Amino acid sequence: MAGIEDVARVVGGLPGTEEIVRHGARTWTVAGKAYAWERGFSKADLKRFGDETPPQGPILAIRTEDLAEKEAVLTARAGDGFFTIPHFNGYAAVLVQLDRVPVEVLEEALLDGWLVYAPKDVAKEHLNR
Repeated sequence: MAGIEDVARVVGGLPGTEEIVRHGARTWTVAGKAYAWERGFSKADLKRFGDETPPQGPILAIRTEDLAEKEAVLTARAGDGFFTIPHFNGYAAVLVQLDRVPVEVLEEALLDGWLVYAPKDVAKEHLNR
């Protein structure tokens, strides 16, 4: 299963990626736009879980191309630790419970997130290498 060190390794290989701190959390950007970030739960998020136990461990948010892709990812990868919360309703991103996701699946999701904002020529060169 994956950890935050796997995230750092994978995004380190994606051209143009920069690591910044946004709202106190590690965030990875390309072309100035965030495509992955650590995402803890706010008090409001925790309240919405009610009696349910929130997913544990490090949580990562990853951008998706659009809401249709988000739904497809959630359907295909629910067993791999991908999920969403009400705060993300209408927002093209998924949450990932890192200690439940296989590294290969994380790599694919991060690449897809990066492709949302990567300049087309950079993306094409990276994919064709």
